Amino acid sequence: MSANGYTYYAGIDIGGTKCAVLLGRVCHTDGSIEVLERYAAPTDTKAGPYATIDGFDRYLAPMLAEHEIKAIGISCGGPLDSRKGLILSPPNLPGWDNVHIVEYLENKYRVPVRVQNDANACAVAEWKFGAGKDTQSMVFCTMGTGFGAGLILDGRLYAGISDLAGEVGHIRLSDQGPVGFTKRGSVEGFCSGGGIAQVGRTAALEVLQGGGSCGYCKNYAELDSITAKSIAEAANAGDAVAIAVYKEVGHYLGKFCAIVIDLLNPEKIVIGSVFARSEHLIREAMQEVIDRECIPTAAKACKVVPAALGEAIGDIAALSVASL
Repeated sequence: MSANGYTYYAGIDIGGTKCAVLLGRVCHTDGSIEVLERYAAPTDTKAGPYATIDGFDRYLAPMLAEHEIKAIGISCGGPLDSRKGLILSPPNLPGWDNVHIVEYLENKYRVPVRVQNDANACAVAEWKFGAGKDTQSMVFCTMGTGFGAGLILDGRLYAGISDLAGEVGHIRLSDQGPVGFTKRGSVEGFCSGGGIAQVGRTAALEVLQGGGSCGYCKNYAELDSITAKSIAEAANAGDAVAIAVYKEVGHYLGKFCAIVIDLLNPEKIVIGSVFARSEHLIREAMQEVIDRECIPTAAKACKVVPAALGEAIGDIAALSVASL
């Protein structure tokens, strides 16, 4: 478990398209984490859950034989029940219904096993090893295909009674607006990658109907190919319409952050993916709303920062769950 100044953990990252098995260690001296081994393979959704889990043994068994593994951590898309160790029918894993993954692996390997949904797992990763290190209260937000959050409150992960704490993408910010998380005008509708594309399509359509064009959409045929990335590229090239789209996104992200700051009074809000890549397009409009709408003392105490772990966050997330 602890050897040569390190504690060793195993991690499993389960996704609808791929799964990864990881070996990592945490240094006792500086608290840093290192991924030592990583094995990834496409997810065989037809194989069924327990056949897939048994397939991890090819990698886990040698790790456990060679190292003193303190625990195994699992990061998986929800819904799940982290207290009972159950995976509960994730939409991207058909047939994974009431899978007792923690009990199954603990009986197999005789080491502690923990499971968290992927947003919570990423929150723990950024809290322990990334932009939220050394904080006691932190909110981590995914800002990718969707928009969700993981909550670290008073030095611990807060998951809620149904493991649904942090589903902030469902919060409605406006009665009108793009649809995200089944709700018009939601945080996910305005601030996710898909939401930004919707905002961009609306802006481009207005320009096209007025006889013009913009840097990311030259004609009606291009409307369906608009993405958050293509809008960002146009904005970085100086396109006024694209810049305005990201200012609108920043405005609504600021509204969301203001709610979080006033409600939870965190030290940091850490935002990944789109924000980490396009902070320079978002920050000014976001900060303007925060400064205007928040309780000043709460706003002053909280920093909104980009995530630090980048593409490694999925791997570190699974290992971080093991370290809880």
